[in-house]
Amino acid sequence: MDGRGRKLLSIGRKNKRETLTQLEADLAPRGRGVARLYRQPVWRAAGVLAECPRGAGTLASAAFLTLALGYGIVLGGHGKVVTNALLSASGFGIEAIKMSGQSETDTFQILEALEIQEGSSLVLFDADGARARLNDIPWIRQASVMKLYPGTLQVSVEEKVPYALWQRGDHLSIITDTGEVITDQVDGRYANLLLVLNHGAQHKVQEIQAALDTVPGLRSRVRAAELIGDRRWDLVLENGITVRLPEEQMDMALAELTRMDAESGLLTRDITMVDLRLNDRVVVKLTPDAMERQKSMKNGTGVMVKLERDT
Repeated sequence: MDGRGRKLLSIGRKNKRETLTQLEADLAPRGRGVARLYRQPVWRAAGVLAECPRGAGTLASAAFLTLALGYGIVLGGHGKVVTNALLSASGFGIEAIKMSGQSETDTFQILEALEIQEGSSLVLFDADGARARLNDIPWIRQASVMKLYPGTLQVSVEEKVPYALWQRGDHLSIITDTGEVITDQVDGRYANLLLVLNHGAQHKVQEIQAALDTVPGLRSRVRAAELIGDRRWDLVLENGITVRLPEEQMDMALAELTRMDAESGLLTRDITMVDLRLNDRVVVKLTPDAMERQKSMKNGTGVMVKLERDT
């Protein structure tokens, strides 16, 4: 065989091998028997996914887990707790509370009204809600709540001023100068306040207090002021004597009573009542013992008052 024949024989054998190789590839099961050189990853044929950078799948998985976790927290009602914890850990937790203005209000009441929990952050603290709760405390007239970042809460309160004690029946309260009831919790600290009796007395307390302020020496001896018929006042002194005041010109009547007491010691005598309602005279009522002594006297006492027998 010459050289040309050998060349043709070699080409025929090569074509035959290529034909067999292709035929074997076509007949082999998918994924088997195919050389790695001819395989391609499935994702490369997915279009948009082929353009994703390396690590995109990891980031997407992390994002999905984060969203799922956040949804679970919100659905379970723990969103505020978790957010508070994160903010507190970041340096915005409530670390200090500064209070001012409280005298009658207990510190525990203020802290209870603030409703600060462990791990509360200053950022999410509801200052308006805390202010409203503070204003509901009986002694507090007005409160302010300020956030001082990063971690201080400033609370300032203006308290109501106790002016008098008001009793109606067995019910006793502390009231302001306008008659507003502050509280029914009364103790010995308020013993020096003027005690006014009967319904309506709370609205006229300034009237009797102003009259007594003109006679400070007598004021210290007054145990209570009783409103009579919503028109006038009776004073009950510490020694049990009742002083009946007129509807008008109380200041003048009290001044006259003080003068007589200074000159004759009227309010230290054996009497139970002094009536100042008449313009031209003062009427006193003696105690039973004093009345008996008066009856046994022959010529009277020469006292320039009208004595009235106790019935």
